[in-house]
Amino acid sequence: MHSLDDLPDRYTTVLCDVWGVIHDGGEMYPGVRSRFRRWKDEGRRVVILTNAPRPADRVERELQRLGLDPSLWHALTSSGQAGIEALTHPPRAVGFCGTKWDFEDMEAHGVRFAAAQEPHDEICMTGLDEYRSTVAEYEADLAAWHERGMLIHCLNPDRIVEHRGDMVVCAGALADRYEEMGGEVRWYGKPETPMFEHALKLAGDPPRESVIMVGDGPATDMVGAKRIGVDGVLVRAGVSGRGEIEWDAELGDWRPIMIVPGL
Repeated sequence: MHSLDDLPDRYTTVLCDVWGVIHDGGEMYPGVRSRFRRWKDEGRRVVILTNAPRPADRVERELQRLGLDPSLWHALTSSGQAGIEALTHPPRAVGFCGTKWDFEDMEAHGVRFAAAQEPHDEICMTGLDEYRSTVAEYEADLAAWHERGMLIHCLNPDRIVEHRGDMVVCAGALADRYEEMGGEVRWYGKPETPMFEHALKLAGDPPRESVIMVGDGPATDMVGAKRIGVDGVLVRAGVSGRGEIEWDAELGDWRPIMIVPGL
């Protein structure tokens, strides 16, 4: 283990994950505010990027509610925001899979959901609903969508996250199962390259050697960092905080420059 106190000066842009790094879904982790303030004082530009299936402004409000001042970061983007852009350009009716709160968020940001019996061939997937917590409980739905040839827009590629100490299944796990059935999935968020390229644009397109990705997901944050040619710091909280770290095969010999217990 190392400490982010040792982060070399050459990393002038920090791409920072949210769940498992800034908070656990309910509470902010200790030291986050002071770390963000230190990064700002050191002249580093911080861009927050998250696989949350929510609009960027909703994520910003949640961080402010937890006590993270928006003056401490330069920009923020989310997989949900990327999905909204795709689902509203052009506007059309789509189905939905997720919670009622995510439904309300998507609808408020221009996504039009199909009324009863209205034809549609795409589904906006933000996660599991309030009543089911496992992929197995969705087998019938997934099979029906596959039979109808539905295109799934997965707005959260995370498979599992830690929420207030519990591990919670995310949309990515449902999308994985749908692909296993032969269904088509369009993925938004990390580790997909467009998400990172957008974040770098928000940061002013800095040289790749000056960028560091800080996250807790070996298969999302670290794989994404490797794909775009930047270094990474793995935070041993969230999904990587339990047991041995499982390095994705895509990483090969690539490893983060340091592994830290938290910000």
